[in-house]
Amino acid sequence: MEKDRLSELRAKIDEIDRQLIELLNRRTECVIEIGQVKSKEEDFERLSAFRPDREAQILQRIRDLNEGPLSDAQVELLFREVISMSIAFQQPLSIAYLGPVGTYSHSAAIKQFGRSTTVRPQPTIPDVFHQVETDGANYGVVPVENSTEGAVNQTLDCFIDSNLRVCGEVNLPIHHALMAKRGVETEGIQKVYSHEQSLAQCRNWLREHLPDIPTQAVASNAEAARLASVEDNTAAIAGELAADQFQLNLLFSNIEDQVSNATRFFVLGKQEVPPSGTDKTSLLVNTANRSGALVEVLSPFQRHGISLSRVVTRPARSGNWSYVFFIDFDGHAEEEAVATVLDEVRSVAYDLKVLGSYPRAFDN
Repeated sequence: MEKDRLSELRAKIDEIDRQLIELLNRRTECVIEIGQVKSKEEDFERLSAFRPDREAQILQRIRDLNEGPLSDAQVELLFREVISMSIAFQQPLSIAYLGPVGTYSHSAAIKQFGRSTTVRPQPTIPDVFHQVETDGANYGVVPVENSTEGAVNQTLDCFIDSNLRVCGEVNLPIHHALMAKRGVETEGIQKVYSHEQSLAQCRNWLREHLPDIPTQAVASNAEAARLASVEDNTAAIAGELAADQFQLNLLFSNIEDQVSNATRFFVLGKQEVPPSGTDKTSLLVNTANRSGALVEVLSPFQRHGISLSRVVTRPARSGNWSYVFFIDFDGHAEEEAVATVLDEVRSVAYDLKVLGSYPRAFDN
């Protein structure tokens, strides 16, 4: 009886798979036709296949349609890959990210663009900017802030001199794992490699589970994984993508002390993104060096009921104790209330640059 039920259920799965393949190919045919229509437009060269606003709307609709048992995050992951394949049919994309291979920036690039794009690691954040500025890559992915460590100042400083725009954001939960090459068991570990921040974020776990094992800080978690892949009796703390890249076994997962640890990434590009319906905007504001300048900049947001999500201060390149403020807030620059606020801020600021309006990332 149970055998018959299993056969029946497997036959159902086979039929559903057949329908899925048929529907995915029909969807791809529509994508190809869209590409053909775009190619006939006069401004075809400026029509990017990557449309963050359209993607956000698709993913929100898919989430609204989802009734389980798949979670919204699982459904988004599936459709991200479908979208990635669709984009590849229209326009193969190249994505620069802060390397090396196996870093969290690598994971963020894959989360945003899927596995049907070409991802290229860069040694530094300025190199990511340079690749996109010189058309060495279509887009870039760089970290902008961490929930425990704060702003990534090098990214913010690069925006001061760059004309690139923020086209999107990626929120990536940071989960650390202990990994080692095949054959190395926990009791045989004699040293643990990781980046200094990751070691700090796993301090309590290490104290409890590997109390007498020395740790060594290295340049990146990916480098830690590489070392663990070639050295005996060592382990690394890194993300699970690094374990895949260096063929390491996962000994323990989610060993971070704070489960809410996450990093936010910006997607760099040259396009202006239309409103998606749930957007954020990032600004760079240079104020005059006088008392009350920041209050003058922030007051319009309060008057018009626009919610600020982040304000970060950086020294201006001009020196003389003047500062640049990076401001994130809810809304799109094309919205009437936001446009009014921007005009009021321009009237009191020394300089204002809209870094970009883009869809707000889903919280997974």
